[in-house]
Amino acid sequence: QVQLVESGGGLVQAGGSLRLSCAASGHTFRWYAMGWFRQAPGKEREFVAAISWSGGNTYHADSVKGRFTISRDNAKNTVYLQMNSLKPEDTAVYYCAARESGSNWIPSDYAYWGQGTQVTVSS
Repeated sequence: QVQLVESGGGLVQAGGSLRLSCAASGHTFRWYAMGWFRQAPGKEREFVAAISWSGGNTYHADSVKGRFTISRDNAKNTVYLQMNSLKPEDTAVYYCAARESGSNWIPSDYAYWGQGTQVTVSS
């Protein structure tokens, strides 16, 4: 089992940057593909980015491509989301999640979730 704790959210002006971290417990972290999702008020949870267990493959939603970058450090049991050029529409609660199989983009394919961290981008 994996427990996930996100950090790094906050309030930032448009055009600014934030780096989210997701710390995982358990020695099996390196076996899981990891993903970041976000959910804005009144909207469904949406895929943001994903990374394979080795870190060799990454995937980003079109809406964040070129601005956000997912990475992981298996020695530190941590996955990151570097967010640059933030826009007001990026405002949401951001969640990290872990999966053993299935699709990068489908939330129900992820077995473990963090509690989320709020990101607010002011215009």
